[in-house]
Amino acid sequence: MPRALFVPLLAAALALAPVSAHASHDAVQFGSNIDVTGDNSIHDAVCFFCSVRADGVVSGDIVVFFGDIRLAGEAHHDVVNFFGTITAADNTVIRGDMVSFFGSVHLGENVSVGKDLVAMFGIMDAPASVSVGHDRVVQPPWVIVFPPLVLVLIIFLIVHEYRSRRRRQLMQGYPFPPRP
Repeated sequence: MPRALFVPLLAAALALAPVSAHASHDAVQFGSNIDVTGDNSIHDAVCFFCSVRADGVVSGDIVVFFGDIRLAGEAHHDVVNFFGTITAADNTVIRGDMVSFFGSVHLGENVSVGKDLVAMFGIMDAPASVSVGHDRVVQPPWVIVFPPLVLVLIIFLIVHEYRSRRRRQLMQGYPFPPRP
């Protein structure tokens, strides 16, 4: 078997293998918000096109696609958001990683992130009292917007100069300016 096919076939076999799921304390929603009140707790919260508001304890992960995360309680594992906002109130504890892609992060006073804090292509608003256990990585959005903008500007200038040159060549063939 060619080596190039080994990895995709292995990945397909693992993806199709049955995995037992224990979702008795998990909250998975599509389009409906997940609210964890202060006296409740859940294990994992996964949300597509909706938001998660956790005033209580989330003992697993919080993952949101195209929605917002508002934390005022405690998250024992990772908090991940794609295309949304993560807001953590004062004294919030996140024991795992906090990751935000193409969104903003707003942290209150004395927020604690146990491992890494990553904000890719978004804006992070965090006071100096925020503590991060390992790495803090913030990649601003202009890093992804600036290179295509430069490329479009270069293409515009090339097309403009090419058209100006063709116009000058065309006008050289006339002994006098043409009538409109």
